[in-house]
Amino acid sequence: MASLGRASAIIGAGTLVSRLTGLLRSVVLVAVVGSYGSRAADAFTTANMLPTNIYELVAAGVITGIIVPQIVKAAAHTDGGSRFVSKLLTLGTVLLLAATVVIMALAPLLIWLYVPGYTPEQSALALSLAYWCLPQLLFYGLYALLGEVLNARRVFGPYSWAPTVNNLVSIAGFGVFLAAFGGPFTEVSDWNSTMVTLLGGTATLGIALQAAVLIFFWRRTGLHIRPDFRWRGMGLRHIGTLAGWTFLTVVVGQVAGLIQSRVVSDASGSAGITVIVYAWLIFMLPHSIVAMSISTTYFTRMSEQVAAGEFDQIGPNLDESIRALSVFAFGFMAALAAASVPLSRIFTNSASGAVAMAWVLCAYLIALVPFGVLVIVRRAFFAFQDTRTPFTFAVVQAVLAATGALLAALAVGAGWLPLAFLAVAVALTQSVSTFVQLPVALRLLRRHTGRLRLGATWRALGRFTLASVPSFAAGWLTFLLLGGTEGWTATDRVPGAVGAATIGAATLVVYVAMLAVLRAPELAIAIRTARRLTGR
Repeated sequence: MASLGRASAIIGAGTLVSRLTGLLRSVVLVAVVGSYGSRAADAFTTANMLPTNIYELVAAGVITGIIVPQIVKAAAHTDGGSRFVSKLLTLGTVLLLAATVVIMALAPLLIWLYVPGYTPEQSALALSLAYWCLPQLLFYGLYALLGEVLNARRVFGPYSWAPTVNNLVSIAGFGVFLAAFGGPFTEVSDWNSTMVTLLGGTATLGIALQAAVLIFFWRRTGLHIRPDFRWRGMGLRHIGTLAGWTFLTVVVGQVAGLIQSRVVSDASGSAGITVIVYAWLIFMLPHSIVAMSISTTYFTRMSEQVAAGEFDQIGPNLDESIRALSVFAFGFMAALAAASVPLSRIFTNSASGAVAMAWVLCAYLIALVPFGVLVIVRRAFFAFQDTRTPFTFAVVQAVLAATGALLAALAVGAGWLPLAFLAVAVALTQSVSTFVQLPVALRLLRRHTGRLRLGATWRALGRFTLASVPSFAAGWLTFLLLGGTEGWTATDRVPGAVGAATIGAATLVVYVAMLAVLRAPELAIAIRTARRLTGR
């Protein structure tokens, strides 16, 4: 447990730094293209999210869900797994190169598929930016391949710290843009080819260096790698079967995301796709710091337990990881919701834009805890090398999310829902679908583990819920005392950051005090983890 705690802290600290620099990157980007009401920002957001979405479709589920258990098994080979990893990296690089070439050729079709509501001029700008951004697909894939090999060999830190390199490069590049051209340029007609090249090229250069930096830590794996095109004998049929279901799981998620994107594209110029992306960025901050650091280390341990046949340890493993995640997640959920307007002001150019984004953010935050728990549960299936069952409950979530988005669009068309609240409705239905998906996933997991015995887990979640309600109330009262939506915290970005920090601190102080009053044993774990994150 001590080694897992240290590993989680290293990952959490790296993720914290990368997410904080990512927030700064976003602030600088808003100074370049704007956000709320900016058609240029929506065009760049579309172009820059395409490689991420395609990567999720063609590689992410396979790499993160399947590769770690295979590398853990290969470690038992006489060479420690070097030949297997050599074949794996060679095959992965070839496939990623081919996919990148194909996707760049399909760029015009992708723009049309994702954002049919754009004007012809806005679509043209999005396409020009996409040609610069789509090579990120290759570098995202290489980063994930190298990073998961490092994780499987228990070299946990570099994978979580590397995105900081991307953020710093992007901040520098966007700073050069501001020095050369000024900003924000929110209208499509403001942009020329030089501006497109600098903005799109900077975004892709950051991802390339993010992948390259992992090479400097490779020696710690103890693996000796060389190009190896002899792929027979590495279990491709077995991996292909697992990957097939993972691919289908990602497909249904991407189809739902595509429907959501097409629906929200009609709101470009208001609370459009950029607002959703920035709200999701804030939502993912605590998730990435806590859920990903905890799930990554526990996933490696679960994979080792399954490989050793220690199935009776999976239930306690889940209990530990869910409680460790949730004690943080409930506090962050309350703090972010209470400070949603000042936080959103950091990424918008007006108080009205901040209020609009805050609605979307809160709609996502409702599902922060089940979203994190689902990551852990899904990885438990992957530890059992079961990728078919996650497809089942992914379909449930995707159908509900897509249906909700379509119903929201119909409500706007019928005049029942204002266009400004379209993005809120899409985010809310996404959250509702997550709540439905989680109990389905837990029930299906029992096929592998038998009775999970998570009674202590549910009691802990009850304690966290009781603690989060008064803590949110304290944070919201602080926000009102500072002037609410008409106060100084919504006047500009710096006051917004100061206000968000003040409100968040008030919320978390009450949350910790309530956990102490409730005598929650998880409080001690949280304090130890926080000390590790801060290096104390």
